[in-house]
Parts: sequence; C-alpha cells; structure tokens
Amino acid sequence: MMMFVGDSFTVGSGPVRTWQTYASESARQLGWQPVIAGAGGTGFVNEGRVGRTFEQSFMAELAWRPAPDLLVISGGHNDSRWPAATVRQAAARLVWSVKAHWPGTRIVMVGPIWIDRAPPSAYLLRDALAEVAARERVAFLDPLARRWIEGRRSEVLLPDGVHPTLGGHHKLARWLAGALQTTSAPA
Repeated sequence: MMMFVGDSFTVGSGPVRTWQTYASESARQLGWQPVIAGAGGTGFVNEGRVGRTFEQSFMAELAWRPAPDLLVISGGHNDSRWPAATVRQAAARLVWSVKAHWPGTRIVMVGPIWIDRAPPSAYLLRDALAEVAARERVAFLDPLARRWIEGRRSEVLLPDGVHPTLGGHHKLARWLAGALQTTSAPA
C-alpha cells in the first residue's frame, strides 16, 4: 500500500479530483493502492482552511491505519511565507512521528511543487526539506529541478496559475512513479 500526505496538489483542486491526482495516478502506475491524506492550503507549518498541518493530517487520517509499504510526504508550497527554519523543524517532527508509528515504512519526501517559475522562497524551503531528508535518512525528490511547461502553458497549468491540470497531474505522476522505482533511502 502507498500512502500520501500533502496539500491541494496531492488531494486535488479545481476540476481535478483526488482519484485523478498525480498521487493516485503514480500509485496506479506502480500497481499500488493509494491512500491520500491532507487538504488544500496545508503544509508542514501552514494549517490552511482546515486548521491542520501535515503532521496533524497524518495523525488524524493515517497513523491509526496499518503501516503502508511507502509513505510519500509531498509539499511545502503553502509554507513559502514561513521561515525555512520553522518549516525544517516541522518537517523533522513529522518524519519522527511517522517513524515512531511505522518503523519499517519507507518514507519519501517530495519538495514543493511549482508548475511555473518558483519564487526564491521555494528554493529555501526545498533546501530545508532536503536537509531534513538527508539527516533523517529518507529519500528526497525535487520537483523544482524539473521543467514542467514544455508546450502550451494551459496543457499543464490551470487558469489560477498555480495548480496542475489533469495533463499536469499525469506528467507529475510519470515523473514520481519513475523516480520511486529508482530511488532508495540514503544509507
């Protein structure tokens, strides 16, 4: 089983529903059942409209379930207004919480996703999350290192200029599924 905790990119937004997101699609591509937790607007620190962080979503929606083979923690986009040090601490607490509940579960952290150009704060967050992943010996995947728009912007980006279209989610899913097949936790 493959579980995710994340934000609107992970759970879906606009016309893209949860079962159509990159999270669901990447799990399908790998032949796994997805279980997806989180909510739009949330982050490691940011509580969004639902009033909870990724760690709180993990505790409420996932921690009580049997341990999955893989947990993907994906996000940071909504934390861009918070200091990187604060996000780093919250991300570490989440990883510690996951390891305490499910010591044998493989954890992969996916950094913040920006389909178009990311602001400088996104790179600071990415670096903070990559540092946590390295220190905690979990794999880190960097969506900011990829170019997502290769044709018409509208093929991968919704009119809000933030969220991926269904085509954008399919592109993210192909990338994530491929990366998960070749990525392991640091030694």
